[in-house]
Amino acid sequence: MSQINFRAQIDEYTNRVLGVIKEKYGLKDKAQALNKFANMFGEDFVEREVKEEFITEVLETIKDHKKKHSKRRTSLKELDKLTGL
Repeated sequence: MSQINFRAQIDEYTNRVLGVIKEKYGLKDKAQALNKFANMFGEDFVEREVKEEFITEVLETIKDHKKKHSKRRTSLKELDKLTGL
């Protein structure tokens, strides 16, 4: 895991929140508290990096699906229904 150093000004409430997270999880400093907070809630905003094995598995599944259903076509009406349009 790479680390990035940055300097930030935070308000009093954010400082208190980080302090509580630090104490609750027994962390050594507020930087660790900020990392913990990001790990707890970050996926609501940003997806984590996908592992190469997962990508390979998805591509293999798509390839198998195409082989099995290569003759099947979806109409525009079916696509609209699937997407809720």
